[in-house]
Amino acid sequence: MQANTLPAASHDFDGFGAVPGIEVGRVFVNRQALARAQVHRPLQAGICGTGKRGAESIVVSGGYEDDQDDGGAIVYTGQGGRNPDTGLQVDDQELTRGNAALATSMATGIPVRVVRGWMGDRQHSPTTGYRYDGLFRVVDYWHETGRSNFRIWRYRLVQLESAEAPNGAPAGAVPTGGTTTAVEPTGQVAPTRTEAMVQRIVRSTRVANFVKRAHDFTCQVCGTQLRTPTGSYAEAAHIRGLGAPHNGPDVAGNVLCLCPNHHTLFDFGTLAIADDLTITDRATGADLGTLREAAGHHVDPAHLSYHRDHYSEGWKHAQD
Repeated sequence: MQANTLPAASHDFDGFGAVPGIEVGRVFVNRQALARAQVHRPLQAGICGTGKRGAESIVVSGGYEDDQDDGGAIVYTGQGGRNPDTGLQVDDQELTRGNAALATSMATGIPVRVVRGWMGDRQHSPTTGYRYDGLFRVVDYWHETGRSNFRIWRYRLVQLESAEAPNGAPAGAVPTGGTTTAVEPTGQVAPTRTEAMVQRIVRSTRVANFVKRAHDFTCQVCGTQLRTPTGSYAEAAHIRGLGAPHNGPDVAGNVLCLCPNHHTLFDFGTLAIADDLTITDRATGADLGTLREAAGHHVDPAHLSYHRDHYSEGWKHAQD
């Protein structure tokens, strides 16, 4: 088999989610064994997938200097731009190939299999070979300048709890331009519950409620106020993400009051808000007017600048 040749998927497995018969924690002696088991099919590439379908799996093996691995959360560096002989980053990365695949996985919500390779005495590394460590969800992606002063793409993946981990066909949105055959999942007649210890960032509900009330639960982009039987509804959107690696503060100046649609578009970087609060739709280039303001709520332009700097490049590259 040639390098990066992919074995054909079995007729009852579409490549996404848990591989039937492969338990979390199983160790494989090499990449060939991973490929045979369909856990990670490429023999060299660290990302398996395409921009249209999304990512099936990734391998975390310490190949990129900017990777961060905290066990249940991974900040993964995209592919490309490295010198194959030295392993050093020598060029900018583009949002194509596997990088585009991981971006699509965030849009669809389809989980990604994570494999860790032996990385010496690093924490979370297997003692030998490659270990399948379960399903993770891509919750954020952005670009930044890496340690070697070239643009890199970063992806934050968070491990799914066992009760969340789906089996069978992927669910969720179909990426624009992609094609798929809808397959109804089996589901559960009587869903079960499980207890788990999970560490999450504690967000201030006082800050979120202050911002939403300051704007009377009205979207700062479109001016929509959603009405429900129990009152108005809006979402508090952090401009600069909380916690590592963005380390944004949970303060009112870092929060917008948005409707669900514009919250999603803002998180994906589709909306760019300038320091003068003018809004641009990066997908169409349309001017959407000026961000609505409210007495007592001042949006910090430093956080708007951070968001523009880290979420702009995706619109300059077409997906494969």
